[in-house]
Amino acid sequence: MSDFPILTTVAEVENLAQDLATLDVFAVDLEADSMHSFQEKVCLLQFTYYLNGQEVTVLLDTLAVPDLTVLRPVLANPAIRKIFHAADYDIRCLSRDFEIEINGLFDTMIACQLLGEERVGLADVLGKYFDVTLDKKYQRADWSKRPLPPEMCDYAAGDTRYLHELVKILEAQLIEKGRLSWAQEEFLLMEQARFRIHEGPAFLRMKGAGTLPPRSLQVLENVIRWRELEAERRDCPAYKVLGNKMLLSTARHCPETVADFRRVDEFSPRLVERYGRRVLHEVEQAMLVAEEDLPQFPRPERRIRDAAVDKRFACLKQWRKQKASELELDSGVLINNTLLEAIARVFPSSSVELSQVCGLKVWQQDVLGGEMLTALA
Repeated sequence: MSDFPILTTVAEVENLAQDLATLDVFAVDLEADSMHSFQEKVCLLQFTYYLNGQEVTVLLDTLAVPDLTVLRPVLANPAIRKIFHAADYDIRCLSRDFEIEINGLFDTMIACQLLGEERVGLADVLGKYFDVTLDKKYQRADWSKRPLPPEMCDYAAGDTRYLHELVKILEAQLIEKGRLSWAQEEFLLMEQARFRIHEGPAFLRMKGAGTLPPRSLQVLENVIRWRELEAERRDCPAYKVLGNKMLLSTARHCPETVADFRRVDEFSPRLVERYGRRVLHEVEQAMLVAEEDLPQFPRPERRIRDAAVDKRFACLKQWRKQKASELELDSGVLINNTLLEAIARVFPSSSVELSQVCGLKVWQQDVLGGEMLTALA
């Protein structure tokens, strides 16, 4: 048996919520079945906290207790710190699956990035600071399986058990370097992360579709839609039906017979036997669409190259390289290319004009603004 209790009843979750509401801080993580289901879902929540001076780690089986309404208030309370490592995905999943908002975030991965850590994965960070080795063999495991074996429970618990001590180390370093306010702003922005609902043609979400002519785009749209239905029927990720490379190659070659699949990349004889005729049917249907009804890949208005903007952008990149080296930070963490290019186009001459550049964070303006204006001038 695992050393960590698994909560499987409403009463147990209510007791957990009551305990958490009395705390100043607790650590959170989750496990999902994204590698094994058509619609991924949160399967397990892990909490580590200190109650009456004792460390407590509990696992919450969200498949047994899918209604987590009782946890919403405490997780949304900004006065209670919630420690995550790499919170982006977790926050999106909690909002989508349970309508839970996270406020009071401390993301140890963001802290590591702002401190210039070369490796920011949890296993690397814990190995550096605590000489702990995390076995990541269950990272891609099927967390929807029940009962969970003890070794998977132990693995899940390991993701939160060290976060309290890690925060103490990282927060002290952020304060020493004068970067705690940077982190706090990043945490507030991360709390707003949500999954986007994709609209429009499915081919817009597939890399490489922009190179296809209209007829092939219709073929691609048809086979993507078919794959989604097949993946839903099988309750598996879409890529486990047919990979994107096969779909793109199908759209390029538009096979008319089973024999034509020899020209389609990675379409093995086994897959041809299993799916070939259904894919051929989708191709055939795409061929029946009238020319005037075929989809067009949307092309953004081509931006006219401006030599002055290019020069300012290059100047800002050179400045960033030196500044990132000085601060011992990754250049992309300091300020990304998209933002630098926007600044180069706006060409601000004052801090007020600079502050109006969309996406510029307060800490970036405070720390970098003056030097960027100087570099532009």
